[in-house]
Amino acid sequence: MIDYQLIRSKRKTLSLQIDKQARLSVRAPMRLSVKKIEDFINEKQSWIEKKQSEIKSNLPPKQTYAIGNKYLLLGKSYPLQHTQSGNPINFDNQAFSLNTNYEGNKAFHWFYKKEFIKIATPILEQLAKKYDLNYKEVRFKAQKSRWGSCSASNNINLNYLLVMAPISVITMVIAHELAHIIHKNHSKDFYALLTEMMPEHKQADIWLKKHSQTLHNL
Repeated sequence: MIDYQLIRSKRKTLSLQIDKQARLSVRAPMRLSVKKIEDFINEKQSWIEKKQSEIKSNLPPKQTYAIGNKYLLLGKSYPLQHTQSGNPINFDNQAFSLNTNYEGNKAFHWFYKKEFIKIATPILEQLAKKYDLNYKEVRFKAQKSRWGSCSASNNINLNYLLVMAPISVITMVIAHELAHIIHKNHSKDFYALLTEMMPEHKQADIWLKKHSQTLHNL
């Protein structure tokens, strides 16, 4: 049986979704038996494996955190050095230094989250104040499928992997989620407000779509 994530909801049909990392999600009705769900997966196995293979063939190679590898910060690439002391990651505006006593992936996540909170929080607060947009809470976490979200109760989630992107991209995502406080859809009114908040949002969105795989391949 192919590995999959099961998502149940008030729906009447089964559907399959394969994400950008080639992971399979199955959306199913609340009471449908696991046997029927897995029978459906087996029927679609050839299609699933073909799609997963296509996606995996286009994924960047996994990071090895070797000396000389380059990593993004605010849209620019910097080489990696190794050390055996200090913080998990240090950055001196010219290079990253990885403390080899820490796992590379966890070290970068620690650094990127810390830096993103420092960079994103003032942008969020300034835009919210300027446009009188009142959010409740903001959470920072790494997500595979979303760069940001705004809940029905106006809680905002921001993907801290955005710290690898230029400031314009970070600002675009923040403005996008703040605009959802007023407009819970992607209507003309939503885009009018987003354009008022950030006129160059389309260019920032193009950059993000182009580099999405790189930002996720940490």
